[in-house]
Amino acid sequence: MIDNTRGTIEMTAAMVISGTICWFVVLSGRPVTEVVFWRCLFAIAILLPVCAAMGLLRREHATNKQLLLAALGGVAIVINWLLLFAAYSRSSISIATAVYNTQPFMLVGLGALLLREELTRSKVGWLLLSFAGVLLIVLAKPDTSASGNSYLIGILMSLGAAFCYAVAALITKKLKGMPHHLIALVQVLVGTLLLLPVVLGNQDAIAPASWTFLITLGVVHTGLMYILLYSAIQRLPTSLTGALSFIYPAVAFLVDALAFGHRLHPLQILGITAILLAAAAMVLGWKWPLIATRRQ
Repeated sequence: MIDNTRGTIEMTAAMVISGTICWFVVLSGRPVTEVVFWRCLFAIAILLPVCAAMGLLRREHATNKQLLLAALGGVAIVINWLLLFAAYSRSSISIATAVYNTQPFMLVGLGALLLREELTRSKVGWLLLSFAGVLLIVLAKPDTSASGNSYLIGILMSLGAAFCYAVAALITKKLKGMPHHLIALVQVLVGTLLLLPVVLGNQDAIAPASWTFLITLGVVHTGLMYILLYSAIQRLPTSLTGALSFIYPAVAFLVDALAFGHRLHPLQILGITAILLAAAAMVLGWKWPLIATRRQ
């Protein structure tokens, strides 16, 4: 019972932190490549001593193959962050976050294609509902602050980010036995190395206020968030972990509305609702209503 309560608090905190990432990304005022680089670098400052304290830096915790797979997952995670953060300014935080939540379907599709996992009629039904939600968002009229092309590019970037996250999740499935904290450390190390040449080539000075946001993104939104998330996952049943994960988009929508004054159009609201409902159904294992009715 104590573990369950603690896990719930940790998962809730992790999702609230995740939901405010968008705010810090925008307020940093820096290019997304820089944001992701500093996020990775400052996260290392947290994850490296944590992994060392837990005794996870010994070779017995990961084979060469596992380290290579974790590095490939890191490449996918970095591209995922780059695409998602770039989508914020094009389609809005709310729209990018909603479309990004199609990731469970990307994972199911990849699992069926590469791992021959079963694709049930219920999963297909929820997938079609999610697809309908994306179509509604595409058809909705974007705000006057964004052109139609920019809006569509933002949606495509969010879909690309969801796909990259699904790839990273699929790779993580292959890393059974490798501690999650160590996987996260490898991922941010890869991100730092990948983006180092880009950051070194940028001569623009970073304002003191921007440093505050960048450091917070690395220390709190990556290092601390990963620690809370993995601790919660170890304590909670999968169903509760999945349910609490939807705190993340809810917080992101609030941030977009309260901090940036963005208002959604009716079609966008309907599309977001369809995507989140379908995603929740996938994560929580709900049956497609028509199939459940027939069986009765």
